[in-house]
Amino acid sequence: MNPSDVDIVLEQVRKALNQEDWNRAVSLVEALRPPDQADVFGELPPGAQDVLLPRLGVEDSADILEELEEDEAAEIAARLEPEDLAQILDEMEPDEAADLLGDIAPEHAAEVLAAMEEPEEIRPLLVHADESAGGLMTSVKVTLHKDMTVEQAFAHLRTSELEPRTTYYLFVVDTDVRLVGVVPLRRLVVAPLSADITSIMDTDVISVEANADQEEAARLMSRYDLLALPVVDGENHLLGLITHDDLVEVLEEEATEDIYRLGGLPEEQPHDAPVLSSLRTRLPWLALNLGTAMVSGAVLKAFEDTIAQVAVLAMFFPVVAGVSGSAGTQALTVTVRGLSLGELDPRDGFRSLGREVTIGLVNGLAVGVLVALIALALGGAPVLGVVVGVATLLNMIGAGIAGAVVPVIMQVSKVDPALSSPILVTTITDACGYLFYLGLATLVLASLI
Repeated sequence: MNPSDVDIVLEQVRKALNQEDWNRAVSLVEALRPPDQADVFGELPPGAQDVLLPRLGVEDSADILEELEEDEAAEIAARLEPEDLAQILDEMEPDEAADLLGDIAPEHAAEVLAAMEEPEEIRPLLVHADESAGGLMTSVKVTLHKDMTVEQAFAHLRTSELEPRTTYYLFVVDTDVRLVGVVPLRRLVVAPLSADITSIMDTDVISVEANADQEEAARLMSRYDLLALPVVDGENHLLGLITHDDLVEVLEEEATEDIYRLGGLPEEQPHDAPVLSSLRTRLPWLALNLGTAMVSGAVLKAFEDTIAQVAVLAMFFPVVAGVSGSAGTQALTVTVRGLSLGELDPRDGFRSLGREVTIGLVNGLAVGVLVALIALALGGAPVLGVVVGVATLLNMIGAGIAGAVVPVIMQVSKVDPALSSPILVTTITDACGYLFYLGLATLVLASLI
């Protein structure tokens, strides 16, 4: 459905609710697909949501809470009675239900669990951190035993509750529920009925431990083109699995997080976030940026006599710092991306450093010559052109080094490089740019006056 069509339905639902035509409002929402249901429902005020949700079917309510953003779903769930929320959670996927329970008050969550019909599928999922592989996994409803034949496996599948999104692979376990193999569903279908499961299974199973970061799970699924990834504990007991739709969500979350952090925001900021919330998030980092900018100010202060004697030097401050800052940002972006995707290991720092120094040198020569010619044309003094050009060259090399080294150091120090590196790289390129530029100008001051 197009966004414009969703807007039309939204207005119709609002009109029906205003007229207290509950049946009309329910039928409009139930006629939509789950993502569109969530879009319409999320735009309604809390009072209208509280009136409409109990009148929807339990399955539709579950679909809506699954599709809504986590904070929106948690707000709605917090307003529901434990018994009502328990009915909805029983219809949700176990991993989605566990995530929602983890976002509401512990006391409320405990009451909801007590009221659920099948809490045993969700309880094991609640013990893992949200951003770990265990926090991302869902329960495995169907497994095969290594002592089964293909015929016994089919009989087992006929009496099991199969989930379309989790049966691409059938995982094989032993009597201690240790993961010993995997059988693609297609291979099982074409195998002779008398064949043993051990004869058709793959024993080299790619898995991830429950305490691993969700990014590691996403990298494994992407690298090996997996539709599902088993999650195990330290002794290889099968705990659950991660499906491909969870992978998409992780990649979206991590990409969004990195974009915000490269912009100096430690957490996601929706466009309609309250002003006070935005201020609490942004102002501390702006204050920190102000403090680091004072480093550049201190460099300028140290050379105030040189600036006073050759005022034309001030014309090229933005050129030296700005061009080099762009070079530093380019190197920083490439390095942070490599670290976040696992393509770059901190041990590869020297290789990355050499690459960025080479790029900075070549770019610095090209841009430095161009800047020198511009300075010569505008400033008139050949020495000034040389000073500006050489300073730009040196600073672009320094920017490449900073963009490659700073995020690696942050990663080794267990600090998020996407959040902390931009401020440090900007400070280094600005301060070094002014230092190179004004230092060289001071050395040849007599020729500039």
